[in-house]
Amino acid sequence: MYLQHFGLTEYPFGLTPNTQFFCALPAHQEAMNVLMVALHGGEGFIKITGEVGTGKTMLCRKLLNELGPGFATAYIANPALSRSELLSSVAEEMGISLEGPPNPGHLLNRISGHLLDVAASGRRLVLVLDEAQAIPPESLELLRLLTNLETESRKLLQIVLFGQPELDVLLARADFRQLRQRITFSYRLRPLRRDETRRYLSSRLQVAGWAGRDLLTVPASWLIHSFSRGTPRLLNIIAHKALMVAYGKGAHRVYASHVRAAAADTEAVRTERGWLPRLWLLALLLATGAGWTLFHGMREALP
Repeated sequence: MYLQHFGLTEYPFGLTPNTQFFCALPAHQEAMNVLMVALHGGEGFIKITGEVGTGKTMLCRKLLNELGPGFATAYIANPALSRSELLSSVAEEMGISLEGPPNPGHLLNRISGHLLDVAASGRRLVLVLDEAQAIPPESLELLRLLTNLETESRKLLQIVLFGQPELDVLLARADFRQLRQRITFSYRLRPLRRDETRRYLSSRLQVAGWAGRDLLTVPASWLIHSFSRGTPRLLNIIAHKALMVAYGKGAHRVYASHVRAAAADTEAVRTERGWLPRLWLLALLLATGAGWTLFHGMREALP
């Protein structure tokens, strides 16, 4: 499509989480640091939450790639499973062969034996669950029981939960107070700030092969941040469409007009556009001396 036009080797703003494009911005690097400290410290439960599109799955895959040979991993992408289904999925991810109809008691013994074997080899087994807000309550309780498996010196299983804020609501229930107490490390991902957005966009373009001056103008980057509110997934969607618009118009840089056209074609932006006219009006007012006088007057009038 536009790769040859802009001299790129691959699409810079794809939606598939590709750790090649991981950008170590403060929020994501802090989250990664929390994960690595907690896992090397042998903690049983770690929780990472964030709104839709803030980069949880990317961080999850980055973690799985970064853990060294001292760790064995099991990954479940969709844990919306019954208790027995989750137990079977955990066993399969651990490489435990299943024979005949799954028997929960038998599976639990097999898992326990496998964890002991992993520990005897000097490694730690980490179970990573993405979209953890979808775990049914009875299955979540199963995870707590699995972390009861331990030797005299350490836990046999460490669990990392990646989920939307609804996971916090679920864990706030009184019947999960025991599990809450076991979550010793947690982190809440936030949207990107404006300067972080520019770094994020530039980093992905460089990974995709861009070697020239800024492909996106400063106003274009600012607009992408404003339309997306700093959400990485929306940043990718709008930036990709803006490149398509620029290519269609024969432009060799992305300008604000291209971003506005891209945002107008993006459903997630159109449904929340009520705030945009007010944003432009505020920017216009603040660009003038009279605007600043009005702004300070409004602040003083507030209780």
